[in-house]
Amino acid sequence: MDVLEEFIVESAIDSEASSYRMILEDIISDLNLVNAIGRIYVSIRPQDSVFQMAIVLRKSFSPVKVSDFSTLDTTNSGEKGVLIKLDTEKYLPQLLGNLWEKYQRPNVLQPERRTLKILCDDPESEIDVIADMVVDDPQKTLQSKLAEMAIRAAPEGFRVRYHYFEDNQFIFVASEEVMQDKWIEQAHEMLVKISGGDSNVKGT
Repeated sequence: MDVLEEFIVESAIDSEASSYRMILEDIISDLNLVNAIGRIYVSIRPQDSVFQMAIVLRKSFSPVKVSDFSTLDTTNSGEKGVLIKLDTEKYLPQLLGNLWEKYQRPNVLQPERRTLKILCDDPESEIDVIADMVVDDPQKTLQSKLAEMAIRAAPEGFRVRYHYFEDNQFIFVASEEVMQDKWIEQAHEMLVKISGGDSNVKGT
């Protein structure tokens, strides 16, 4: 696995910390999170029934809109509609699915592989709607992967959970017992430590 900017694993038993570090490395690689995670701080205290994780991502990701990878124009030649010329086919399946759902499949034409025409009564207003249409949300996908990573890394039976995710920061706390505010506060402090004192967390 590629080296992270910071990788801290704490436990009362050194050998236990080393084992958890290897487990985390395997999970991070398995979920293809190596390039996403910049810093990670994990504390395992089975004697207190608490597992804490704080992560700073290398960057945050914005939703991908149609206007990010295509040019749009209106057309009144023949049937009125909106023309979409794609710069890439990467998001074509998601885009087609969204357009079929909103405009109905018969009104979504594909005269060329990278050209779509959406038949509509008011192209001038629909062009802005289509331009702002979100076809992919990498931040949401990343959040799901981080949650899966944390759940897989937590000790078995730790089913009482708390998590926080905003911008490029993630916190996860798990326990077998009732969640305690001090555990969440400690996880916030862990995040501040690896963020260099720059954390978006406003409190619990």
